[in-house]
Amino acid sequence: MPVTPSQTPRAPGRGAEGTIVPAARAAAQDVDGTDPAGATRKFIAKATLITASLSVAGALLGLVRDQALAQLFGAGIETDAFLIAWTVPEFAATLLIEDGLAIAMIPAFSLALARRAQGVSGDPVRSLVANTLPRLSLACLALSALIIAGAPYLVEVLAPGLPDPRLAADCTRLTASCVLTFGLAGYCSAALRAHRRFLAPATIYVAYNTGIITAMFLLGERWGVRSAAVGVAVGGCLMVAAQLPSLLRLMRTERPAASSSGVDVRPMSLALISSVLLFALCRQSQVLIERFLASTLPAGAISHINYAQKVAQIPMTLSLMLCTVTFPVVAQALADGDIERARARVERDLALACRLVLFGAATVVACAPQIIAILFERGAFTAQDTAATAGVLRVYALGLLGQTLVGVLIRTYFSAGRTTWYPIGAMTAGVVATTWIGVATVDIWGVLAIAAANAVGITVTAALLLAGLAQKRDGRARHADAPRAESTAGPSLSVFSTWTAARRRAAQHSGKRGVPIRTRQVLSDLGKPLRAAALATAAGAFASGAPGSPLVGLAVGCVTVTAVFLLLGQVLDPQGRTSAPLLVGAVTRRLRHGRSS
Repeated sequence: MPVTPSQTPRAPGRGAEGTIVPAARAAAQDVDGTDPAGATRKFIAKATLITASLSVAGALLGLVRDQALAQLFGAGIETDAFLIAWTVPEFAATLLIEDGLAIAMIPAFSLALARRAQGVSGDPVRSLVANTLPRLSLACLALSALIIAGAPYLVEVLAPGLPDPRLAADCTRLTASCVLTFGLAGYCSAALRAHRRFLAPATIYVAYNTGIITAMFLLGERWGVRSAAVGVAVGGCLMVAAQLPSLLRLMRTERPAASSSGVDVRPMSLALISSVLLFALCRQSQVLIERFLASTLPAGAISHINYAQKVAQIPMTLSLMLCTVTFPVVAQALADGDIERARARVERDLALACRLVLFGAATVVACAPQIIAILFERGAFTAQDTAATAGVLRVYALGLLGQTLVGVLIRTYFSAGRTTWYPIGAMTAGVVATTWIGVATVDIWGVLAIAAANAVGITVTAALLLAGLAQKRDGRARHADAPRAESTAGPSLSVFSTWTAARRRAAQHSGKRGVPIRTRQVLSDLGKPLRAAALATAAGAFASGAPGSPLVGLAVGCVTVTAVFLLLGQVLDPQGRTSAPLLVGAVTRRLRHGRSS
């Protein structure tokens, strides 16, 4: 995005809330007369291309991993036992690689690099590693040992109705080593990304899934599903091995020339780390609720949920890729005090991500039986498993829009690097809704009730997060002490009182911590692709069911969904902002601008 004169980074000084802007960052913009906007575009384009390509490769290998698990062990007692143990790497990946550790360590390494550039005594980067890496390693090692020792009790808490808890405990002990290896892998990723090295961190899930797939095929006949747990341990080691050479090379490089200007950067606060970490834990707890409830159902229920989620999350992941790339753009706009540019970027991201995920959800719902049959129906995975998994997939896909909204909006809340506890409250409300609905309906509708509870819960969270960023009509964020004109409107608006109160409370908590957006306009724009997706789903489901072959049915269904969605998108949305063309155009423009700069 071009930088206008009013948006150029400020000289070293204090920001709106006392943050010290590093002198090195401002000085770097005039070196050799280069254009900082062009350099940024090139860097973002290159990093995006590398990260997206290898992330897709890792996701495809993850799909192959699930296919191998279904082929070798089906959807029965063995697979359920392993998936309970799979809870350990799921939580470890979220907290140690994707969210918590990255938010804690990337700012710390950035500060150390800035101080190294200023020529302070010693090497701040190596000092940071010496002070933090041993402590992190010991903490992760202790937690791994605790999980190994308490594996039977952990399984009892996670899935009290599991038919074979001993097998699940064995798998849990084997996967426990990933706490240490994921911690080291996340540490290496944070250090490399702070140094603007993205190739090695982007390969970690390729290495991880390769280890699991290899272990299952080499050891599956002898060790059964325990081979998959061994693969988790091996894959974690490969994650570290994929990054360690690059990190060691960085640690051996010479220090940059010293600078005479001073630098003072506010370190990442413990409150901020805690708020992000608690949000990630709260969001991940939905998995625990699902497996807890499914453990009381007949064997295979946990497996059906797992396979359905893996397929349903593919369109969600793709829809959030561009938002991941534009996250630094929003953060930089807030750092420059340009709220309007940040708001416009967030609203464009919401429009694009929602269209992409609605198109993907329409395809998944319309062609669910064909997709599951093609991907998993072989070996021990029967036609009955296909029907059950397809039903769960269709219900679970109803929550994909909420999942995507949460993924986009949570970046907005934390883009300014300030502590906010409101997202945790919103996520807690969603978890409570998931729990209540699941407990009340699981005995009636079984595994479908669990999928529906997940969809409703995440949608509640998305609605609350969206309300928290509500903007007043004059363009400013609504604060709690603002005049409440709605209170004099009479009882005719009582039906909206709950939503209005939620917006007021949200504004009180968000205030300057988020990007105020025009929620009414966002919701109005969202209705157009939502209607197109609903009609495309109905047409695609009818078309995909006609042919006898699942492959032919999938092809016919995908073509029908695409044609109807794009056609109705043009009719209902004259600007033609449908998902696929907008994504391709955005990426193409970014790469083209990067090459021409």
